Amino acid sequence: MSLHHALSGELIDIRPLESYLKNATTKTLYKSNRLEVIQMVLLASKAMPQHQVTGEITVQCIEGSIEFATAGTKQLMRAGDLVCLAGGVVHALKAVEDSSILVTILLHGA
Repeated sequence: MSLHHALSGELIDIRPLESYLKNATTKTLYKSNRLEVIQMVLLASKAMPQHQVTGEITVQCIEGSIEFATAGTKQLMRAGDLVCLAGGVVHALKAVEDSSILVTILLHGA
């Protein structure tokens, strides 16, 4: 069974998952030829190792807190914080506490 991706114009709920967070999984909410929107779930002490994507991205902390590392610096992101990155920038994430994050990726050449 394929997962549902929202259609153009469809309302998507990105509110904090709260009590559902521990059992939630990362999922793509919307994907088109040029844009991908992901609801990422990282539980405390879990990490996404260094990586990069071709297109520009945004990373918004919806709930919890994460350590966002890029270019030799680490920033603590809390609910409501947003980071924008140019394409090709190496970055990593580590959850300080159970967290949900909204990631948008501009897809080039797709």
